[in-house]
Amino acid sequence: MQHITILGSTGSIGLSTLDVIARHLDRYTVYALTAQSRVDELAQQCGQFRPQVAVVGTAEAAQKLRGLLREKGVATQVEYGEAALCAVSSASACDTVMAAIVGAAGLAPTLAAARAGKKVLLANKEALVMSGQLLMDAVGASGAVLMPIDSEHNAIFQCLPAGYSRVPEKHGIAKILLTASGGPFLKRPLDTLDKVTCEEAVAHPKWVMGRKISVDSATMMNKGLEVIEAYWLFGVPATDIDVVIHPQSVVHSMVSYVDGSVLAQLGNPDMRTPIAHALAYPERIASGVAPIDLVQIAQLTFEQPDLQRFPCLKLAYDALHAGGSAPAVMNAANEVAVQAFLDRRIGFRTINDLIARVMDALPLCSIADIESVCEQDRRAREIALSNIQPS
Repeated sequence: MQHITILGSTGSIGLSTLDVIARHLDRYTVYALTAQSRVDELAQQCGQFRPQVAVVGTAEAAQKLRGLLREKGVATQVEYGEAALCAVSSASACDTVMAAIVGAAGLAPTLAAARAGKKVLLANKEALVMSGQLLMDAVGASGAVLMPIDSEHNAIFQCLPAGYSRVPEKHGIAKILLTASGGPFLKRPLDTLDKVTCEEAVAHPKWVMGRKISVDSATMMNKGLEVIEAYWLFGVPATDIDVVIHPQSVVHSMVSYVDGSVLAQLGNPDMRTPIAHALAYPERIASGVAPIDLVQIAQLTFEQPDLQRFPCLKLAYDALHAGGSAPAVMNAANEVAVQAFLDRRIGFRTINDLIARVMDALPLCSIADIESVCEQDRRAREIALSNIQPS
C-alpha cells in the first residue's frame, strides 16, 4: 500500500491522479491533499478519499475548509502555508508525492520531498527549470526516486534502457526527440498573432490543461521548459535535445540511438497514462485510458518548429545554454507575462518580448541554494511587472 501526498489536488494533474487512485484502492491510499484556494473542491475530495491532512494557501481558506469538513463529518487535519506543504511532502507517513503545483510555488515542497527520500512524481516543470542542480543533488543524496509525469518525459523514460544512468553515451543514445502539438496557432497567419485572445490561447486542440500551461503551449514555452527538464532528468546535452512538431499528439516523445534505431512511446493524449505508469513502476496498472486505434488515426505527421512563430522556444534554449540563474529568471518572467496576458493587460505577442527584456536586464549569476533561486525569481518578477503598463 502506497501512501500518497498530492500537491495541487484540484488541478488537472491532481484530478487525474485521484481518478487513477480510485481505480486501485487496494494499492494506494491518500495521505494528504493540497490546494491553494479551491476550498469547495478540496472538501469534496477529502470527503471521498479521507486524507489525514489537507493543506490550503491561507488561514482564511483553512477556516472555511474546517467548517466544510465538520459539516461532512470528515476528521481530516487542516493546515495552511508553505511550511505545511513541505511537512506533508516529507512526512514519515507518506511514501509518494505527486508534485503538481503549477509554477514557482511548487519548488519548496518538491525539494522537501526529494530531501526526505520520497518517490517523487514530478509534474511541476519549474522545480527542475529553476533549480535543476539543487533538485538532482537532493535526489542523489537522499536516494529519492524521481519519476517524470510530463507525458513527454515519461515517454522518454519508457524508451530508455532499464537502469539508465544519466550517461547517454554509455547507453548508445544519440538524441532525445521531444514532440509538441504546436498548440492552437500552429497554422494561424503570423500577422494575426498579435490579435490572439485569452479564450483562443487556452483552447488547446488536444490536451485538457489549466489556463497557464495552455498559454505556455500556445507560445511553446512549455516545450522550452521541457527541454530544460530533459537536460536535467536524462543528462543529455542541450545540443542533443530536439523539438519536433507532431499535431496528432499520439507519439509522446522518442529516443534516437547510435545504431539508427528510434524508440517511441504512443498513446491517446490523456495524463492518466503517465500517472499510472509512474505510480506502479516497474509494474503496469489500468489507467482508464482507451488504447489508440492506429488505423483510425491513419496518419502521423512531423515538422520542425518555426522559431519566428514560437520565439519563446528559442528563449528557453538560450537560457539553458547560459546556465546559472538564466532559466529561473526566464521562468519567473514568463509566469508574470502569462498572467498579465490572461488579465488582458498585455497582448499575446508581448509575452516573449517581456521575457526577453527581463533576461537582458538581469546579470547572470550562480545558483547555490534555494534562497538564491528565490532571490532571482523575485528580482525577475519585479522587473517584469515594472515593464507592464498599468491597466
